[in-house]
Amino acid sequence: MSYKSILVNLDVDGSIASIVKTAVEVARRSNARLIGFCAADAYLPVTGPEGAVLAAEVMRQMQDDDRHRFNELREEFEKLVFGAVETEWRDAQENPTYALVQVSRMADLILTEAREGAATGNRSRMADPASVVLQAGRPLLIAGAGAASVPGRKVAIAWKDAREARRAVMDAVPLLRHAEEVTVVTVAATIDQWAREGVADVAAFLASHGIAARKEAIESPRESERLLEFIDANEIDLVVSGAFGHSRLREWAFGGVTRSLLGEKRLNRFMSS
Repeated sequence: MSYKSILVNLDVDGSIASIVKTAVEVARRSNARLIGFCAADAYLPVTGPEGAVLAAEVMRQMQDDDRHRFNELREEFEKLVFGAVETEWRDAQENPTYALVQVSRMADLILTEAREGAATGNRSRMADPASVVLQAGRPLLIAGAGAASVPGRKVAIAWKDAREARRAVMDAVPLLRHAEEVTVVTVAATIDQWAREGVADVAAFLASHGIAARKEAIESPRESERLLEFIDANEIDLVVSGAFGHSRLREWAFGGVTRSLLGEKRLNRFMSS
């Protein structure tokens, strides 16, 4: 099992060097095709009837500026990759979250970089990773802000016995094969035999794929906080987890651990739903 096609999401207004370097490393490991992607959506300024002509002209100028920016990013992307792997380029003048979800059908894995305000900022300029992971049907690797190398030397699998976590473990196998240390960790208010068996079964599953994993069961009512403490204490550089959430009208409501991990911009996170 390996990734054959990897999609790297590039923010139209941000620096792309670090996330492209990370994406190239991941693609080279799997001999995968790397698809560079960028989307931005021009919006019509709010105005009265008397300003409609001017507003339309402003919108056309914004669209022209975005097309110019796409060309700049494509050139930079191709220079950064410089023949290291097979590449393709896609861009779209649409809402970035919607466009990224649509183009994800081309890929085995989506990469994006953690950005401050990605979930609450300008939705016309950057994709919301929380919405992407729940809608795309593909695993999402969120590189910590400024990361310029492949995460995954020391990996923690944040285990919860649910479909989303099982999917995440399976999807992460190609990355886990390159890890130096893998820990399957579960945190719960009560650790019973059922919980211990779950962790042991995941470790056995990984062993069948040639991945050695140690087991950790932590009893604590502070599930999110205790997990983050474990990550810090063990110098974990990649967290694999399911993304647990559901749509609530126009926003996504998330479970506690998913919400905490999505909010940690410093962490490298691998999520599936």
